[in-house]
Amino acid sequence: MGPLARTGIGVALACGVLVTAVSIGQNSDSHDKKETSKGPYVALGDSYTSGPKIPPQTGRPAGCDRSGRNYPALVAKELSLKTADFHDVSCSGATISELTTPQSTGNGTNPAQLSALHSTTRLVTLGIGGNDIGFSSMITKCVTTGALFKLADRITDVTDKAPCKEKYTSGGTDEVAQKIRATGDRLSRALTEIERRAPEARVYVVGYPSILPAKGTDCGRDLPIAAGDVTFLRQKQQELNTMLGERARAAGATYVDTFTPSTGHDACSPAATRWIEPLNPSSPAAVVHPNEHGERGMATAVLRSLSS
Repeated sequence: MGPLARTGIGVALACGVLVTAVSIGQNSDSHDKKETSKGPYVALGDSYTSGPKIPPQTGRPAGCDRSGRNYPALVAKELSLKTADFHDVSCSGATISELTTPQSTGNGTNPAQLSALHSTTRLVTLGIGGNDIGFSSMITKCVTTGALFKLADRITDVTDKAPCKEKYTSGGTDEVAQKIRATGDRLSRALTEIERRAPEARVYVVGYPSILPAKGTDCGRDLPIAAGDVTFLRQKQQELNTMLGERARAAGATYVDTFTPSTGHDACSPAATRWIEPLNPSSPAAVVHPNEHGERGMATAVLRSLSS
């Protein structure tokens, strides 16, 4: 799933992570694109791409919270790219609109991300969409609601109650599904613009890693969300990823699945194996964001797609 959203209990989630690859033609040009796709490389995206609080924090503006160990940096290192051939313009809190307009971060302004693209660009990764559907706000509300229910002893660890889901689907309207569809339209237009600006690039759209466990279980104090809402939020994340994949393929881009390899490494898993940090991080990372293990896992998924 802005600058990082915060609540009284400290929840922050700026989702985001997509890697976009321009369509590869079905003629002889497709071979040329694959052979030249190592660089120059431009990384676009939100905080799931930038890696807030993972040391070292690098680049300008400082408000974008870019890590020198985020997945774009790890991909660039593996490809042995020169500094001049790697441009990470991802920014915490970015939405699709900020691909084409400057983003104020509260600590500097990030230029429109697509301004980094050129006709010489050969590889593009884009991580975005979570902020467009307000996933950060959803996590915040569901944690707050779950904590209140627990304090009131109205639910137990085995309940299937989903008080947060009821808020988002009241009246028979699934407002999250509506936002996902609208975000898909904006993403399609962005992918068209990426291809226009960097026609020779391969574009990879990277989905979001698993944030919550496969079973709708209670995560305890680490992430006090009602068990039924754990299931609801995981389903919505999967719907977002499905949309990202469909829109990527329709534009001729490649979709990178980071959800499958991250299953079992969610924010509720043991500290030694998790990719996503809970409310009280045990590794340097923003709340409900990838830690260094998560960024490395995402980089591995991207590299596998590059080599396929």
